[in-house]
Amino acid sequence: MVATSRSTVRISGPKVNPLVSNRGRIVAGILAGWLVLFVFLRGTGTLSLGPAQLTSLHHWLNDLNDSIGANRNSNPVFLYFFNYIRLFIDDFVIFLQSLFAQPSFGRPLPLIGWLGVVALMGWISYAVANIRVALFAAAGFFFLGLQGLWRESMDTLALTLGAVIISLVIGIPLGIWAGVSDRFNRIITPVLDFMQIMPSFVYLAPLTLIFLIGPASATIATLIYAAPPVIRLTAHGIRSAPHDTVEASESLGSTKTQTLTKVLLPAAKRTIVLGVNQTIMAALAMVTIAALIDAPGLGKTVVKALQTLDVGTAFNAGLAIVVMAIVLDRVTTSAAARERRERPNRIVLLVTGAVTLFAIWLSYTYLWAAEFDSQMDIGSTIALWASDVTNWVQTNFAPVTNGIKDVFTAGLIDPLQALLVDSPWWLVSAVVVAISVVIGSVRAAIVSAVCLGLLVATGLWSDGMTTLAATLVATVLTMIIGVVVGVWMGRSQRADQVIRPVLDAAQTMPAFVYLVPFLALFAASRFTAIAAAVVYAAPVATKIVADGVRGVSATTVEAAVASGSSNWQTITKVQLPMSVRALTLATNQGLIYVLSMVVVGGLVGAGALGYDVVAGFSQGQLYGKGLAAGVAIVLLGVMLDRLTQAAANRTQRGGSR
Repeated sequence: MVATSRSTVRISGPKVNPLVSNRGRIVAGILAGWLVLFVFLRGTGTLSLGPAQLTSLHHWLNDLNDSIGANRNSNPVFLYFFNYIRLFIDDFVIFLQSLFAQPSFGRPLPLIGWLGVVALMGWISYAVANIRVALFAAAGFFFLGLQGLWRESMDTLALTLGAVIISLVIGIPLGIWAGVSDRFNRIITPVLDFMQIMPSFVYLAPLTLIFLIGPASATIATLIYAAPPVIRLTAHGIRSAPHDTVEASESLGSTKTQTLTKVLLPAAKRTIVLGVNQTIMAALAMVTIAALIDAPGLGKTVVKALQTLDVGTAFNAGLAIVVMAIVLDRVTTSAAARERRERPNRIVLLVTGAVTLFAIWLSYTYLWAAEFDSQMDIGSTIALWASDVTNWVQTNFAPVTNGIKDVFTAGLIDPLQALLVDSPWWLVSAVVVAISVVIGSVRAAIVSAVCLGLLVATGLWSDGMTTLAATLVATVLTMIIGVVVGVWMGRSQRADQVIRPVLDAAQTMPAFVYLVPFLALFAASRFTAIAAAVVYAAPVATKIVADGVRGVSATTVEAAVASGSSNWQTITKVQLPMSVRALTLATNQGLIYVLSMVVVGGLVGAGALGYDVVAGFSQGQLYGKGLAAGVAIVLLGVMLDRLTQAAANRTQRGGSR
């Protein structure tokens, strides 16, 4: 036996917690009973609904949409509140577009042409980061023009910038309030949790009901999705300020305002800038998805290409989104990491600022500096190359890709989907509630029961179970990758240094982009959406597992190795059991990321709830069904999130005991 500071560890491997072991046996028994009952009850009480069938709830929502549309300009709530918000945001976005995307003030061109935008982006990057980042940013934006997507890119940038500005104006004050007030922090935390649990897809339908289809709804949806990170990180930065410094300031007679402005905010500056980075990334991801409600920009190009299965065009536009995301991420990340001594030389800053103003004047005055030269367009070449590669892969690797797709579909997706969809709704509900009690808590079971009951009420039980099956399969695959790669990173510093930057880069890519390569490999199918969801969710799960494995006491690991344990025994008997909290958290985050991506996969053949939402935007008679599908997605997200969080909390309490 070797004693550690927290527990006693047996060299041959710690004993399995009897409570955990018993819970596993109970869950296995519940699942076995479900399979037995499924044999006799298959096909009964499935609550299936045809693609064009509508329930009374769907008809009511259609009528509500029609009623709101008919009374939008006479109802006082819309006339004096919602309409003003829509008009203000529309005008704000149009103003931003007029700067560098759309014609403005009677001019056939924007105020700042491509040369001015490239120069301005480089100068801002130099001012907040360094010369290397400035050159990278300027080159990245110049490449957007080379792709033949300058106007679409500027539309995307205008929408993103509009949503980010409003998010920061609202989010930073709320974050400051949450940082200095425990009561407000307790109030706003569950609200932020709910905003981040909801897949980005879901924000679109209800907002179009109030603000119509267009830039206003897109901007507000982006605002809701992008504001939580800056609120959370601002509050965290203020709460993490050194207590000694705060107490010293207060003891010297500083007022609360002085302490906030002179101590707390300077101490939280780096964390707040990181929050700005996360908000920008979230806004860019949401703006591309908002193309489904007629938001202009690169997202619309990707959506149209995906709907026609034009992989080449989708790849070119997706590449532009990735380039913009990487540039914005590098600029804000470098700004957050910059030390005081790294501030740029003022003389150089002034000189480059003058050059930037001259470039802006040129872009305002001369056509060649305002509109990107179409003769330099390499976008058609990129699209053609991507299409040729896609055709070559599908021709030469069809046996491999189809084999992989067929094996996973027949071996995992179809059986689980059949079990969930063809079982009676009450049986599935009873199993989920029972499992929630065993691995979570009574409160989690109540949440599961309520969510499942409301899912039945939406009339989309069958589609909900299809989406749940795809989510569970993708989560299992995500966790396999997360555990294997995460353990490798946690045990090897070199592996961590090589892999982590790749994971960081992968997390900057909006969800839409992941669909393109898998559409090229596997065509439109359920497996395409699942594969994209796995790649989208794996980075966050992998990093959480790696951090958990690295956090295991070095003394405990050394004791196991000294006793003769092999690497496999050390991993399975020591590091993974002692990282169970991180594993549960990784599962929670993996589920949420997978769900948000699986529903987006409705664009590439995933069907179910994602398809229902998309159909609701494109077919007026299905609007009510699409809105109900959005609610169903939220219900699944809340249920899965609360269940995995309850399991994580119960595991932590069991470990502490």
